[in-house]
Amino acid sequence: MKDSELAISQITLMKQKLHAARVSLEEINKDRNEKLKTLIQFIGNLSLACKGQNLELDNKLAKLRHHLHDYDQIDEALPDLVDIERILKSQYNQTMSQLEESRMGLSRVIRQIQRVNSAPEKVKKEIKYFKQDLGKPFHTVWEYIPKVEKLVGFYESILQQEFSQADNYEILPQHVQLARELAVKISEIEFRKDQRDQILVMKEVLQGDITLNTLLESYQTILSLLLDNIAREKSASQDFLYALNDALTVVRDVVTSSHNSNERSHQLKQQLNKEINLRVDNAGGIITDVDDVSDLKTQLTIQLSSLRDALSRKEALEQREQSILRKSIEAMRKELNNITQEANSYKEKLFEHQKLNLLDPLTQLANRAALEDRMDVEYRNHIRFKTPLWIAVTDIDHFKSVNDNFGHSTGDKTLQVIAMALKNSLRDSEFVARYGGEEFVLLLPEITEDHISILLNRVREKVKNIPFKFKNQRITVTLSIGAAQVMDNETMQDAFERADAALYRAKNNGRDRVVIDI
Repeated sequence: MKDSELAISQITLMKQKLHAARVSLEEINKDRNEKLKTLIQFIGNLSLACKGQNLELDNKLAKLRHHLHDYDQIDEALPDLVDIERILKSQYNQTMSQLEESRMGLSRVIRQIQRVNSAPEKVKKEIKYFKQDLGKPFHTVWEYIPKVEKLVGFYESILQQEFSQADNYEILPQHVQLARELAVKISEIEFRKDQRDQILVMKEVLQGDITLNTLLESYQTILSLLLDNIAREKSASQDFLYALNDALTVVRDVVTSSHNSNERSHQLKQQLNKEINLRVDNAGGIITDVDDVSDLKTQLTIQLSSLRDALSRKEALEQREQSILRKSIEAMRKELNNITQEANSYKEKLFEHQKLNLLDPLTQLANRAALEDRMDVEYRNHIRFKTPLWIAVTDIDHFKSVNDNFGHSTGDKTLQVIAMALKNSLRDSEFVARYGGEEFVLLLPEITEDHISILLNRVREKVKNIPFKFKNQRITVTLSIGAAQVMDNETMQDAFERADAALYRAKNNGRDRVVIDI
């Protein structure tokens, strides 16, 4: 009977070890699921950062995010990963195709330059070698930009040859008109922050006395800046798509491998569990049915040996599964760190680009696009919460005379000062944007009819009291303001038109006043 008790004790111990192994495996699976969940959440956020590159890619990534919300549906995401990888490759091929088209375009331009007989001999030789170099395909945007810069250099050399006596040429009215139009155009284009000082200097030059050389150099500089901005945007998008493609490929491989490994391990563990349970049941039956101690010992020894073998195989299987899991998690963690760095860099560039798109470069106020977005938001709040909403249109009185008498540079500084005054006159919940020229638009939520006139006249007086001084001459700059409350039965455009009409009444009634459409 002692042998029987020993056998029962061993079986109990094995059951405890089996239970401990199950608990350990559950903890490992829990840890794995948490790490996979973190990675899946990151992939979802990363796919949002990639939004806007390609419509088909946006749709596929939206579907992928839907599947990734539930780890149990991860298998359904595998076909989408294949499609996303295909689209990314297609995007890459499209970029390569565009580079090839650009290369062909440069070849056509260089053939035109070769037809210029007055080009210096040195330049002709350089153009010949340059044309031969263009026979090689481009692989990245960065190979394209130096070629464009060199091409611009050829133009510059030829133009300097052609217009070496340009200072002696008569400046015609159309030349002055071109300079003024270029100054207006560069005011409308969104340039990077580090380019703005250069643009402001160029704008001031174009608005003064010019020469043909000055005009040509200005066009060349603007072209170079625009090409540089285009190249930066293309390169950032291309690099991010490559990184995202690599990350999705790694995740797809890891998920597929993990899924297949889990399936095999699950089947093997089911077989081992059945075998272990069978051995335990057999041992229990032997203890109950066999009376002879010698037979009992022999049969229990056989069953225990088989049980130990099954447990050893199961332990080896679990260790192998843990090893594979650790390697998979490590691979995903490494890829996660790499992509996190790429995504953060891309997000910073994207944020800067979005900020540029919504700011007026001269006044640093919101521009017309940002105004339209804010109008939509405020209108929805007005409809939903039934709160009052006012829209005011303001115009600087006699602003043209400031430009005519003191120069466009002074006019620009005046706009900047008034823009800052308007912004500082409003609460955080209120909004001001430059609408165009010397016009500004204010959105004023939660202002009652009794207070709107007080607020707008306070803004008008603040601008009027700014001590402008141009060429030692004290100048008073005033505003005319028209305002209208958004009614329940009208759109924002309807209210804007009423406010604009009120502004014209303020202008016609003597300026420097507020007119409210009731």
